Amino acid sequence: MLDPRTLAERRDEVAASVRRRGMTADVDSAVAAYQEAARLRTAVGEVNRLRNEHQKSGSRKLAPAEREAHADEGRRLKDDVVRLEAELAAAEDRLHATLRLLPNLLHPDVPDGGEDDARELRRWGEPRRFDFPPLDHVELGRRLDLLDFEAGTRVAGPKFYFLKHEAVLLDLALQRLALELLRGEGFELVTTPDLAKAEIVDSLGYNPRGPETQIYSIADSDLCLIGTAEIPLGGLFAGETLEEAVLPVKLAGLSHCFRTEAGSYGRESKGLYRVHQFSKVEMFVATRPEDSDAMHEQLLALEERYFQALELPYRVLDIAAGDLGAPAYRKFDLEAWMPGRGDGGSYGEVTSASNCTDYQARRLDARFRRAGAKRSEHLHLLNGTAVATSRALIAVLENHQRADGGIAVPEVLVPFTGIDRIDPR
Repeated sequence: MLDPRTLAERRDEVAASVRRRGMTADVDSAVAAYQEAARLRTAVGEVNRLRNEHQKSGSRKLAPAEREAHADEGRRLKDDVVRLEAELAAAEDRLHATLRLLPNLLHPDVPDGGEDDARELRRWGEPRRFDFPPLDHVELGRRLDLLDFEAGTRVAGPKFYFLKHEAVLLDLALQRLALELLRGEGFELVTTPDLAKAEIVDSLGYNPRGPETQIYSIADSDLCLIGTAEIPLGGLFAGETLEEAVLPVKLAGLSHCFRTEAGSYGRESKGLYRVHQFSKVEMFVATRPEDSDAMHEQLLALEERYFQALELPYRVLDIAAGDLGAPAYRKFDLEAWMPGRGDGGSYGEVTSASNCTDYQARRLDARFRRAGAKRSEHLHLLNGTAVATSRALIAVLENHQRADGGIAVPEVLVPFTGIDRIDPR
């Protein structure tokens, strides 16, 4: 949620953010709601001042006629306070409702356009040239008995799956590698609930209800299955005020993730690329406003270190305005090379890192207080994927396949798996 004062001071910038994102939110209605709430807030303050002065004036001795007139005036002022406070509460509700429809502002460097208009910032590594016909992860998983999509469909429906044999070890090793990397960088390790209240989901900027939601809701409750650990990790800060000395707070959250992935059944979404459940290690940071841009770059650097350790070629994208979620001020995606994707291989998203500035913090009322300051400020909140194991498994299996049909386990994962290869059955 935006700072209400931003609406009046930066109205054109807010409108540009809405337009560039391809949204239709009414900025002028939000500005009008803010101005009406501000007018009523001033009116409430004034009538309370008059009422206080009136009450003080009643302490002196009054003639009977004056006493009656004074009482009548007191009742009128009291009625005015009640009426104006009710009008203010309604106006603030309208303001809050309009603010929740507006997206965050945009970083000046965010490119224009939609999904196909991201700006490529750099590449690392060269896609492998195979001296044999490479297989995609679905076929590798079938031949090596690592993945069972048919059983997943029978048990839970399409886009569910079973991991088997060495794939289980790889999945856990990918998690452990991420946790060890982040622990070494001062992140606090956390496992989160797989459920969150709808109000927390909504406060992080995810739509927990409605036809376009990607969130599973639990029947007869206000609980939802989380789509990312960002949701419960953000919820940790709801209603909290931190001291500046503890910032930044850096959390590494391990969770299962659940997504409906409605309408995501294209050719490039096959296998593990878009599934309804997977495990993920999520980075979440609460920091001072002046530090959030630099922290965003740090999250991206950690994601790059992780995939370099796995010896996986990738590219980094600066996501275009029309492809950003409402909370994101700026987002970087890391796409790994996947030899089995499309015809002849292509890059596929494996991580993202978003700076949400104070947008989520305002919805959560998450604050900090500077040393020596009386008033608190809203935190800046950031999130980034260390690893989503389903997509990381695709890249590992496809890039490290061998001519004999087996898989070479990346050296960095060997201490966690206890094996350095997966041989043909």
